[in-house]
Amino acid sequence: MKITIPLSLLFLLLTTNIFSQTIADLKLKPKEIPKTYTSNDGNICVTPAACNFYTDIETYSTIVGTLKSKAIQSFKSKTDRGSIMYFEFEHTFKGDRFLQGLLWGKDGQPTDEHPEEYLAKGRFLVIWSFHPDSVLKEKSETKIETILK
Repeated sequence: MKITIPLSLLFLLLTTNIFSQTIADLKLKPKEIPKTYTSNDGNICVTPAACNFYTDIETYSTIVGTLKSKAIQSFKSKTDRGSIMYFEFEHTFKGDRFLQGLLWGKDGQPTDEHPEEYLAKGRFLVIWSFHPDSVLKEKSETKIETILK
């Protein structure tokens, strides 16, 4: 009995971390943005599919779940440009297969033509619409994977 109390406390602490996060926690803060990048208003996705999904997410709610909130950050540098889209759903995101088809078509994975990547964890979905060698995308991915582990 003594073992179950500490284990249940540990479980509670670990699960509370994911549920207490917000989109604001996931977004890149000014000090985390590489100096060669500038913030941009609106969206500058590499391909239209990702930004259309962001803009029209409510259209897909029966497939992906009910949206609670969303945000976008767009950046550009001399050699890179793109957007990071953040979504928080009322419940666990449930549209993996749909999103793969929407972003990558029959390939089912990122390509040179459709380089978007995403991470779905619990109620959160983050889509990176950048080319694969993007320094900013790498920085954001590392941050988000650490937060949503």
